[in-house]
Amino acid sequence: MNRIKVINEPSELVPMLRAVDTLVKREVLKEVTLEWRTSKEIEEKYGAEGRDAITFFEKMKLVESRWQSTEGSFPEKAYHTYYTSFHINAQWPVYEISDVLSAAMMSEEDFAEIEGRIIEAVGDRGKFSGDVAEALGVTSTMLRSLVRRSVKLDYRGHRIELSKD
Repeated sequence: MNRIKVINEPSELVPMLRAVDTLVKREVLKEVTLEWRTSKEIEEKYGAEGRDAITFFEKMKLVESRWQSTEGSFPEKAYHTYYTSFHINAQWPVYEISDVLSAAMMSEEDFAEIEGRIIEAVGDRGKFSGDVAEALGVTSTMLRSLVRRSVKLDYRGHRIELSKD
């Protein structure tokens, strides 16, 4: 079955760009594109970084999962890419796309610092995204892009909340 991801909103590019930002992520993505792989198989081959890549892909909704039986042991969660192709409708103002690319290419250290500030701003109960953007002094596009990059944060309507594992 062919599933096509249509990208209409600029911040939706962030997960795509971050999905291939390291060699391990690219290799894990290739593996789960070709066939179903369990997290155990990925971790044995790529270590903790491979496991983190699967977690990232799952949060970004780039992979689907199912329970798969293995010989002589309990069923394990296996992963496969959800989409077979992407369609990008790319006509956005320069200021929006620059925010998206900035969030996607930001160093891990800079991202961790701003992610921590966002987590602090939303707290345990979540917060309206406009209030968070205003408090941090960033545009709504930049905030959406940063939240989409994070595995610790999620959008729930117009609210930003901590991800539920």
